[in-house]
Amino acid sequence: MLRRGTLLAGATTVALYLAATVAPASAEPIPLTPKPAPAMLEALQRDLGLTAEQAIQRLANEERAAASESALAATLGDKFAGAWLNGDASQLSVATSDAAAADAIRAKGAQPVVVGRTLAELNAVKDRIDQAPAAAKAGASVWYVDVTTNSVAVLAKDQAAGEALVAAAGVDKNAVRVAVSPEQPQALINIVGGNAFYIGSSRCSIGFSVRRGTTPGFVTAGHCGRSGATTSNPSGTFQGSSFPGNDYAWVATPGHTPTPYVRGSGGANVLVSGSTQATVGSSICRSGSTTGWRCGVIQQHNATVSYPQGTVTGLTRTSACAQPGDSGGSFISGNQAQGVTSGGSGNCSVGGTTYHQPVNEILSAYGLTLVVG
Repeated sequence: MLRRGTLLAGATTVALYLAATVAPASAEPIPLTPKPAPAMLEALQRDLGLTAEQAIQRLANEERAAASESALAATLGDKFAGAWLNGDASQLSVATSDAAAADAIRAKGAQPVVVGRTLAELNAVKDRIDQAPAAAKAGASVWYVDVTTNSVAVLAKDQAAGEALVAAAGVDKNAVRVAVSPEQPQALINIVGGNAFYIGSSRCSIGFSVRRGTTPGFVTAGHCGRSGATTSNPSGTFQGSSFPGNDYAWVATPGHTPTPYVRGSGGANVLVSGSTQATVGSSICRSGSTTGWRCGVIQQHNATVSYPQGTVTGLTRTSACAQPGDSGGSFISGNQAQGVTSGGSGNCSVGGTTYHQPVNEILSAYGLTLVVG
């Protein structure tokens, strides 16, 4: 049973190069690029119950899966219906509405799954739900495209409320799976992230270093502050902010030096090398000054969360725990930036669900360049 969520304001390196099992048998082993940071391996071992060798194997599988997914999405075009990894990331499944594409999928080392709806069709269903009247959306907490079931999932306080939202959206009810959930995201403005920064007496978290032209800055959650708000430690000014609807912002910090790092386990730096979106089922870690470095797996992309302040669309749902004070902080998979912490449910004592705003959308919205190593 899922709990209603909260807007979160507020080992030794094993030098092995392992072939990803999602690759064709004839494929040559490829190394992770670059090697995973010790802090990443330590956290994956702790939070996912892996050995060091299993952590490296998983990261290699995930890197190959992301490349395979990207290539197959382009090949399948409008017949593509999503992709996901199994529990230990040893097998990539790729869904398609075209049974004739099965051989092309197998050629990339993936398992074909023939389904009735394409990803574009599922996204269109979710978009219709996003546009439903506010009164209808009030009875539900989260809705998202679930590629593993080829449906759109709606989590609501009761079955009737979820079904009422589906009816109000005017979508095919056969394409929607309604589930009863106690999740109820809340806004908590005790905000922190990879490193803390302050807006008056409130704290928030730095997501990732960016530049706009020659101006340095960082991205964070939109609920951390409105455009024009000033920050301290580091000093800066919110140049853009969107919440609700989205949950992202960027802060310009002239005079400060942006770095390609995320604060990892024990304060170690984790290098950011890019921002390729990881596949559903991939491992992911987040950094926040309340709960530190925590890891889990990506459960779904394109989730909509209903906070008391309004709905936020296009979020990624993960099992990495977080608590009040972690908002705005970094989500990273391997060495690829994924997003900034928005909200969630549960805590790091009993586990929980956390949502992040994808970083590529933020970069595109404001014309920013991610600082990478």
